[in-house]
Amino acid sequence: MSRRKIPPVLFYFLAWTVIGLLYFAQNVTRRFYWDDPNPWQDIRYWVANIYFSALLTPLVVWAGRRWPLDGPRIGRLIALHVGLSVAWAWLRIACEAAFHLTWNELWPIKSEIPINFRNEVTLLVLFGFHTAVVSYWVVLSIQTAMRNYGLLQERAQAALRSDLRLSQLETQVAQARLGALKAQLQPHFLFNTLNAIMVLVRQQKGAQAEETLARFSDLLRAVLANMEAQEVTLAQELEYLRLYLSIEQVRFSDRLRVDIAVPAELLDAAVPHMGLQPLVENAIRHGVGQRASSGTIAIEATRDGGALRVSVRDDGPGFGASGAGGSKLGLANTRARLRQLYGDAASLTTADAPGGGALVTMTLPFHTPEER
Repeated sequence: MSRRKIPPVLFYFLAWTVIGLLYFAQNVTRRFYWDDPNPWQDIRYWVANIYFSALLTPLVVWAGRRWPLDGPRIGRLIALHVGLSVAWAWLRIACEAAFHLTWNELWPIKSEIPINFRNEVTLLVLFGFHTAVVSYWVVLSIQTAMRNYGLLQERAQAALRSDLRLSQLETQVAQARLGALKAQLQPHFLFNTLNAIMVLVRQQKGAQAEETLARFSDLLRAVLANMEAQEVTLAQELEYLRLYLSIEQVRFSDRLRVDIAVPAELLDAAVPHMGLQPLVENAIRHGVGQRASSGTIAIEATRDGGALRVSVRDDGPGFGASGAGGSKLGLANTRARLRQLYGDAASLTTADAPGGGALVTMTLPFHTPEER
C-alpha cells in the first residue's frame, strides 16, 4: 500500500489547528479559574487568528524559498524578512478585522467600544501584532531547518554514492591488476612448457614429445576452465600441479621425484589460481635442473590458526648458491598477486632449507572460496 503525502495546505491547517487548540485550552482554563461566566467568548477570535495564519502560511513558505536564509548576503536577507514579517502581520490583522466586522453584521453583539474597522485593527494590533511577527519567523525557521536538513541528507547520500563509486573503482583497479599479473604468469608457464616440448622434438624424442603435448593439452583445458577465477580450492590447485608435474616428469624421467603432503581437511582451503605452479617451476629450474643426479620436490600444507602455509622445498643448491631468489618473474608476480588478494595478511618467503636446498613458503589467510 503506497503512502500518500498530505497536501501542504492541509498540513498547514492541521498544524495551526493543533497550535490553536493548545493556546485556546490555556485561555479557557484561565477563565474557568477566575470563574468567568462565559469562558468560551474568545473562540471566534482564536478561530480567526489560527485559520488566517494557516491560510497565509504559503506566503511565508514562498518567501523562504525565494529568499532563503543562507549565502554570503545573510544580513540583507534577514533585513528583508524583517520587513516581510511586518507586512505579513499587517495582512493577517487586516483579514481578521474584515472577518470580525462581517461576523458582527451577521450576528451583532453588544460592545462598549464602537465596532468599526479602525477599532478592530487597533485591538488586533495591541493583542496580536507581535505574535503575528513571531509566527512568521517560526514558520520561516522551521522551513530553513527542514531545507538545511534535506541538504545535509543529500550531501550525505552524495558522499555515500561517491564512496561507493570509489570503492567500485578500487575494486576494478585491483581486479585489473590481478588480471594483469595472472596474464603474466600463465603465458610464462605456457611458453616454458612449449619450450620443453621443442627441446624434446629437437632431441628426436618423438614419443616423449607426443606424451608431453597430450598432458599439456589436459593441463591447458583444466586451467582454461577456471580462467576467470582468482581463487580455487587447494584440491583443484594440486590437480593442476599434478598435470604440470606429469609434463616435467616426461622431461626429467626418473630424475624428478615429488612428495605431496596435504591433510584432507585442508583440501577445501582457498589458494590463488595457478599460485603453486610458479613455486614448483622455480624449484625444478633452479633445484632439480641444477643437479646431475635425481632430485626431490616436497610440497606440504599446514594450518596455523587462521593461516594456511604451503611450502615447496627442493634439494638443489639453494638460493644462496644458485642466485634463484625472489627476483625471478614467477616468484615476484606471485608476491604481487598475494599482496593484491590479501594485503598484509599474506606473504611469500624464500630461504635456504635446513640440510640444503631451497624453501619457498606461501602464507595466506585460511578460508574457503565461498567465504571470501
